[in-house]
Amino acid sequence: MEPLSQTEEEVDYINEIAGLKTQFDIFRFLKRVTEAYRSRAFMVLNLPPITSLDLQGSTVITSWPAELLALYDQEALMVNSPVLRRLRTSTRPFFYDMSREAWSRDDGKSALVTGLFERFRMIRGAYFPTHEASGLRGAVSFSGDREPFSAAEMRELCYIAIHVFDRLAEVRNLDTRITDALTDREIDCLNWTAAGKTSAEIAEILALSEHTINHYLNRATKKLDTVNRTQAVAKALRIGLIK
Repeated sequence: MEPLSQTEEEVDYINEIAGLKTQFDIFRFLKRVTEAYRSRAFMVLNLPPITSLDLQGSTVITSWPAELLALYDQEALMVNSPVLRRLRTSTRPFFYDMSREAWSRDDGKSALVTGLFERFRMIRGAYFPTHEASGLRGAVSFSGDREPFSAAEMRELCYIAIHVFDRLAEVRNLDTRITDALTDREIDCLNWTAAGKTSAEIAEILALSEHTINHYLNRATKKLDTVNRTQAVAKALRIGLIK
C-alpha cells in the first residue's frame, strides 16, 4: 500500500508547527485549528495512569472551559471513562458521540456526563493518540457539537496532532534545559524584577552592586532567549522558573 500523500494545507500546518517556540504559541495555533475545523475546544493530554482521578493533572494545554474541567474532576468522571479506556487499548484515532449507546458508561453516570457536555456544546469530537520519542503516550482531541469529521479531516487532524505533541515535547525539554542553566542569583534577580523592584532596589536587598545585578539580569535575558527584562520575566513565569 502506498503511503498517504500530504495536502498543501497539511504541509503548511506542519511547517508552521515546527516554527512554534512556546506553549502559548502552540495554544494559539490549536485555537485556530479548532475554529477552522468547526469545533469548540481542544485538549492535549498525557495518558493518565489507571489510578489517576484528576484530568486536569494530566492536561498539557487545553481550551476546555475551566468550569467544565473543574466539574469533571469534582465528579471523578475520569474513572470508568470509555474515552480513556479506548485510548489505553488502541492507538487508532476515533470519533465519539456521548449521546450514543456505544459511549455509555458502566457506572450509572452516563446521563450526568452527557448533560454536562451538552451544556458546553461539546457532546461530540475526535481523539488522536500520540506519543513522543521518550515513549510517553498522550492524545490530542477536538470537541464540539458538529457532525462527525470526514475521513479527510480525520487524516489531516491526525497529522497535526502527531506534530503538535512532538513539538510540545521539544518545547518542554528546552524549557527544562533553560531552568537548569540559570543560576540561583539570576533567578533571584528575575524574582525581584517580577515583584516590581529596580536594579538599585534589588542591589540593596541582595547586598550587591547595581552593576552586578544588571549583569545577572542581562545574562538571564540571553539564556532565556528574550530581548529585554520584561520578556525574560514573562517567559520565566510561563515556564514556572519563578512564581
